Amino acid sequence: MESPCVACCRLNEEKICVGCYRHMDEIVDWRKKTPEEYQQIASNIQQRKALARSLGETVPMTEAEWKAARARNAAKSIAGGAL
Repeated sequence: MESPCVACCRLNEEKICVGCYRHMDEIVDWRKKTPEEYQQIASNIQQRKALARSLGETVPMTEAEWKAARARNAAKSIAGGAL
């Protein structure tokens, strides 16, 4: 399974990443998890996201949003350098 990491790694007091909503123990050895563990982690992520939204906490950007922002910044840099 592809990692839910969104390159926004930072743990809160509960050791939950505020970027991907995985617990530190769920992040470590990601590629060695079993299919059942991946399913449980995916369920945990959805529950944590729902709780964060219900509490009005900020929601991190998705990987797609992060890549799009990075591409826009690269395009601006190229355009600025060409002037």
